[in-house]
Amino acid sequence: MRLRNITGSREVIADSRYVVKEEIQCGCPGRWREIFGNDSPIHIEIGMGKGKFIHTMAKEHPHINYVGIEKYSSVLLRAVRKMEQEELANLKFLRMDAEDIGKVFGAGEVGRIYLNFSDPWPKDRHAKRRLPSREFLARYAVILEQGGRLEFKTDNRDLFEFALGELEPAGWQADAVTYDLHSEESMAEGNVMTEYEEKFSGLGNPICKYVIHYGGPRP
Repeated sequence: MRLRNITGSREVIADSRYVVKEEIQCGCPGRWREIFGNDSPIHIEIGMGKGKFIHTMAKEHPHINYVGIEKYSSVLLRAVRKMEQEELANLKFLRMDAEDIGKVFGAGEVGRIYLNFSDPWPKDRHAKRRLPSREFLARYAVILEQGGRLEFKTDNRDLFEFALGELEPAGWQADAVTYDLHSEESMAEGNVMTEYEEKFSGLGNPICKYVIHYGGPRP
């Protein structure tokens, strides 16, 4: 369960040099290479939680720029603290709702998207809020570059089945699918685990993952 109320978290985030300020986010589309100061590819994680995954990825791949997106200040605060302990020049954070993703990234600006252990929103009436839903896939198709990929991991089998069912209607195609990531050598190679992944796999829960690309007409 996410921590949503830590006193002073919004103020810390507002002052942090690692977080792109809300007042300038609307000017970000098409400017991320300027923000990072280089022409390296841009990869993003939507719903990054405490930041273990994206911080590790940025450390292991210094020639890729990473942007971590998190809605809740109290959760983003953990990632900011991690950066204060080990600063990485190729990692920035955004505090925002994923529905606004198209307002901060331009068309074809992102090389890869990561969704890790997203909120399942189990009630049917909330299906549009699920990050691997067709509504969100339509948003991702705009910002993802030609040939870019989206990777999704979860231990929630129902959510994974839902996500697979959304691909065809949204014009996406699967490159790789597994219902037990840690037992499939080809897909597990180089896998970086999130906090939730360590917890759930430690309990014996199989981890589902797919890698997909957009195969429809460019938006």
